[in-house]
Amino acid sequence: MQRILLPLILVIMIGISTNYAFSQEMGLATFQETAQIIIDKSISQNVTASITLQSTSLQEIQIPAELEKKIRENKQVTAIIVTNEERCVLGVVNESCIMINVVVDDDDRGIFGLQDNAKKVSESYIDEINQVFDTDAKFHSVFIHNDDISNKALETSGIISGRGTISAVYTMPKEDTSSMYEKISAILIPKTIRDSEGFYEIAKELSNDKNAKMTFSLIPFETKSLFQLKLAADFPGKASTISEINPLEIFNVNSIKRSDYFSGGFYPLNSIIQVVILSDDDINVSNVNGKIIPTQIIDEEKIPIDITDNGWIFDPDAGKRIQGKYIFGKESSIDKNELVFSLAGEKIKTEKPETDESVIVVGIITIVAIAAAIFYLKGYRK
Repeated sequence: MQRILLPLILVIMIGISTNYAFSQEMGLATFQETAQIIIDKSISQNVTASITLQSTSLQEIQIPAELEKKIRENKQVTAIIVTNEERCVLGVVNESCIMINVVVDDDDRGIFGLQDNAKKVSESYIDEINQVFDTDAKFHSVFIHNDDISNKALETSGIISGRGTISAVYTMPKEDTSSMYEKISAILIPKTIRDSEGFYEIAKELSNDKNAKMTFSLIPFETKSLFQLKLAADFPGKASTISEINPLEIFNVNSIKRSDYFSGGFYPLNSIIQVVILSDDDINVSNVNGKIIPTQIIDEEKIPIDITDNGWIFDPDAGKRIQGKYIFGKESSIDKNELVFSLAGEKIKTEKPETDESVIVVGIITIVAIAAAIFYLKGYRK
């Protein structure tokens, strides 16, 4: 968990659109868009496609500043989640949820103490949350999550749904994903970003899928909060039949375009495509249609040498868990055929470049950006 948290905290400290003085004049904005595919051949056998828009800026995800500060300054609150996920917790059926996650109070004793504390903490926020999201959620129950199998497989921290997480659950009438996404995005995301198309438009189309679900998360940290609006669709039982990966075909689009919100500068790491494959057997990446970016190992991470180039970074590229991240470089859009690769055949070969000081600089910045971009995005699970 620390490996993920430390880079994120560094991002938060860096602030909005910080520029770095090195050859590529790269900028790193607080707003990020991520398209993700999870192909789970190990646990669920599902394929999950998702788009996540995230920021640490209240200007880009418009939560009232007073409420954000109130949540962040209460060290017992670890997350606020608004979702129409099916059965957000056990006992909730055909309803949408607002979950207020809290940490265990050392003074509590037993299950009833935990429940009373969680309900007491949540009651001081639910009215304001209902007002922000134009909802009328009512208290349902306090739920203690006891399963973290997906968090372990996907190497997530578990703040959202890990073992021991305590959620005060509030429920409201079920809303279809398309209308809920349109309403919540209109509330949270300023018009300038919505009109800039990019991944937001793909999420809007994905919201019409019968299996699509929407989740908004607020995760407080020391000085800022991380806001995420995620639209995901599950395709049950599809993972076992996949040997060729075509990410955009899963999204049912022919190309993917970066948001015009980034057109005012060079922000190559603020739009990322990510593919994660889980398997019980060893697998490897092969037959990559597009480019594989030359990388250098920095702090145990594969880091691109030339950030202006577009292409894949596979880390790892073989084993029971494969992860690929595609960066756009100077490109503003990518055709679906450029993203295709296989899981069978000869392993990809990469050259080992010489160490360069400029690589170290780019490496540090890239670790920070990619870590932030995939934070909590590796696999949100109920």
